[in-house]
Amino acid sequence: MTTFYVVRHGQTTANAQNLKQGTINTAITHLNPIGQQQAQDLHDTFDISFADRLICSPLDRTQATAAILNQGRGLPISLDERLLEISYGQWDGQDNTRLLAAYPQYFDPLLQDVLPSYVEVATDGESFAQVQQRVQAFLTTTAQAHPDERIIVVTHGFTVKAMALAVLKPSDPMGLPEPANTSVTKIVVDAIHSRQYLAYYNRLTQF
Repeated sequence: MTTFYVVRHGQTTANAQNLKQGTINTAITHLNPIGQQQAQDLHDTFDISFADRLICSPLDRTQATAAILNQGRGLPISLDERLLEISYGQWDGQDNTRLLAAYPQYFDPLLQDVLPSYVEVATDGESFAQVQQRVQAFLTTTAQAHPDERIIVVTHGFTVKAMALAVLKPSDPMGLPEPANTSVTKIVVDAIHSRQYLAYYNRLTQF
């Protein structure tokens, strides 16, 4: 079985300003000082040297988090585009509060995050199902290529959620909020028997 420890990147300026980042990769989506400290704190409490490799999204905020986490650990690092954040299309970079005010019917009232139906308005946005399909492909093919390995994955909030949704297959995807910055989610994949298990989700300490 292959074990994935899935880390969400540290806070960015866009996170702090409540902007939808999607696949934007500019200075506003880089780690801010809080995000850098979050990554350092995770490095200090989560020694990843037990793992076999580290795979991360190609965006700057994930690569920066991975670099801090890997300091002194020396894991081989590779990039995988299937770990990119969901693209919200023309909503990328927009203020979440303004979008909520303009399109309340496309937001969960408690989480204040987009519902799967948001693609009816953001017509060039990526659907929840599309993200789940690509992260499922990542989990399956990576487990087949690296059986019995322990792998650190550094990715994005919705991408982590999509992995959990792919494993759990709940009827309501909004029942699972996105994880916090630099939280860790553990997923175990048994490629031989085509089984997947969510060991824990959105954990901040005690790995």
